[in-house]
Amino acid sequence: MSDTAVRTKVDGGEFAVLCIGGFLLSIAYGVTFLIPVLVGQRGGNEALAGLIISAATVSTVILVILSGHIADAIGSARAVAVSGLFLAASGLGFATVPAAGLSLMTVGFVLGIGWGTFYALGPILVAAITEPAHRIRFFALLSGSMMSGIGAGPIIGRIATGWSMPIETAFAFAFLSSLAGGALYFWLHLRLSRAGKILPHVNKISFAAARQVIASPAIYSIAMVGIGGAIFGGLSSFQTSYAKAHGFDYSLFFIGFMSAAILSRLFVAGYVVKKDPFYSLLVLTSLTLASILLFLLVTSSQITYLGAAAMLGLGYGLTYSVINGLAANEAPTGLMPQALLLFSLSYFIGVFGFPLIAGNLIVSSGIQAMLSVLLLLAALNLAIVLFRVARRAMIGRASLVEE
Repeated sequence: MSDTAVRTKVDGGEFAVLCIGGFLLSIAYGVTFLIPVLVGQRGGNEALAGLIISAATVSTVILVILSGHIADAIGSARAVAVSGLFLAASGLGFATVPAAGLSLMTVGFVLGIGWGTFYALGPILVAAITEPAHRIRFFALLSGSMMSGIGAGPIIGRIATGWSMPIETAFAFAFLSSLAGGALYFWLHLRLSRAGKILPHVNKISFAAARQVIASPAIYSIAMVGIGGAIFGGLSSFQTSYAKAHGFDYSLFFIGFMSAAILSRLFVAGYVVKKDPFYSLLVLTSLTLASILLFLLVTSSQITYLGAAAMLGLGYGLTYSVINGLAANEAPTGLMPQALLLFSLSYFIGVFGFPLIAGNLIVSSGIQAMLSVLLLLAALNLAIVLFRVARRAMIGRASLVEE
């Protein structure tokens, strides 16, 4: 469906199902932040945990590329429903596989199949049935629901261990929530089918389409989300290690991050979308940079730890929503779904790929070394925004001179 085509707007009930289902499916990804704890209990270290997490990269990349073809074949909502089965299988695998080597890497590969499909198609499903002017708001609401599930995963693990239950309990919970989320998306597929809202076959991605998207301004948002994904993946995947090293309760990070990310997307995103997105990004990327500085420099205060997590949730959380909308709106005409697929692909390379580097950095040089690399990545994202602001100003001045 091209950007100029007439869309049937999603009604409140359908969007609620999208969000609730997204929350339930996202728990399966959230519990992966407990993998370092799981691996540590089985004799492994952060390097092995990073390898297991990064095993999802391969399957994720493949599924993001194929997800458009799958959506065209069976429908986006039904494809997400099927992804719930893979997410459920990964939760069950992490809960029951006793070893910490190749077998858990296989489970990570299965996780990538489910998460890659869901994460790529969720925004496409929303964008295709909402008007361009409202995309950032709807993306923020959907991503807020997903972030709730992601943040709930490790908190469930902390509650389980607090009640003297094994850490595997959290993965078993993810198994059940993924089944429930998949069932909701299957129900949504049936509802959309009856209402005649099944989307045309326009989601496939090709090399030609990818080249056009890469040559468009959407490439800036695609690059930024990959960098942001690396920051989020590094901090979240090894937060248990960071908290242990400094005597913190890791659940504080996820409570602070999740609360700020959710509340900002629900109550602040509506204000942000009315402002100039570039200037909004200047503020938000600066907040992300400042939060990492706090993690690096202030290592003895629980309150500062909680505040840094909240600052990250606000900065990273809203940055994601803004650049998601920019990627869709700045895509070449008729290639919005393909731009969003590349957006998801870039995110996954960062969020799943960087933990492999981060785990080895922690083992060889310590947690502070990893944070220093994340600080450089945050500075790079800020530099991209500054470049876009300066470039737009130069183009504006050139236009005035020509007139």
